[in-house]
Amino acid sequence: MPSELQINVGNVPVGGGAPVAVQSMTTTATHDVDATMAQIGALASAGCEIVRVAVPKNEDAAVLAKLVYLSPLPVIADIHFNASLALKAIEAGVAAVRINPGNIGGPDKVEQVVRAAKARGIPMRIGANSGSLPEHLKELAQKDTAEALVVEALEQVELLERLDYRDFKISVKSSSVPTMIRAYRMLADRVPYPLHLGVTEAGTPFAGSIKSAVGLGSLLMDGIGDTVRVSLTADPVEEVKVAWEILKALGLRERGPVMIACPSCGRDNVGVHLLAEAVEERLTAYPQAFEVAVMGCAVNGPGEAGDADFGIAGGRETGFVYAHGRVLKKVESEILVDELFREIDRWIADGMVRPKRLKLAKPAALMMAEAAQR
Repeated sequence: MPSELQINVGNVPVGGGAPVAVQSMTTTATHDVDATMAQIGALASAGCEIVRVAVPKNEDAAVLAKLVYLSPLPVIADIHFNASLALKAIEAGVAAVRINPGNIGGPDKVEQVVRAAKARGIPMRIGANSGSLPEHLKELAQKDTAEALVVEALEQVELLERLDYRDFKISVKSSSVPTMIRAYRMLADRVPYPLHLGVTEAGTPFAGSIKSAVGLGSLLMDGIGDTVRVSLTADPVEEVKVAWEILKALGLRERGPVMIACPSCGRDNVGVHLLAEAVEERLTAYPQAFEVAVMGCAVNGPGEAGDADFGIAGGRETGFVYAHGRVLKKVESEILVDELFREIDRWIADGMVRPKRLKLAKPAALMMAEAAQR
């Protein structure tokens, strides 16, 4: 079920019905301020809304105040094993701290961090990871890793609640997609707190994107999850791109255009993959939200893409440009993509008005099929 409570990570509301927020993590040495800020800037441009930085050393903690001041995004300090670094991060004014209460040095150290966070009004992210479960849960993990993740998370929740601190979100990450799905579903039924979703160590862009889409998508469709991070062995900008595609595919958020394209088949006589690549590349320059369909013929494609704002259907020598379910024009194949974007630009300049679609009018699919036969 959706989380009941809401926290604020800087100016980004998380949970309690707020839009699912996109998060990533820098890969630079945090104390290299120039490199870290360059990466944060790239992440912000890609649509990242919350950024996490690693703070393993005092030299990293020492630059946090400067990063917080310069960053266009709320900065979360990622800290393990060292409560003093968490205290320094809080003092530096970070938007949140990510700690594991089980490895920060004991209940006394947790209480110190919680007291400081409460005083500054700073939230935390807590939670469990299947790769670092505590010793007392190892036997349970052998039987059911998902249950062990939930047990550890609830132990952390109980500790913070005893300290009268409830300003946190929770994660139960695993590199196993079925395990993380089960763990989040179990946890969502037992806590009201916001949940941070992720398939940890998902892998390279190809495999990692698929794992993340399956894991995050399954949970988000159930209404579970308030922030997401796609963990890829790649430039973190790629994580943000994949996260947005997942949210857009589910209809949860809008950011920039959505492109649909038919698969290649024996009816394709224009190289639809080349058309799709050309259109996709040019769409990256558009911040507006609209849908474009790229079709290789006039058989099934136009009908399947009839809800798109704009589309093209290719042919050997000529193709069709259509908008809002109606054919606009028939043009030569070499200028098909240019004509598509000419119409898109005109529509944007005129205010992006979506005309009412007349049910009795001949649909684009039928008109294209008839024209192709002629």
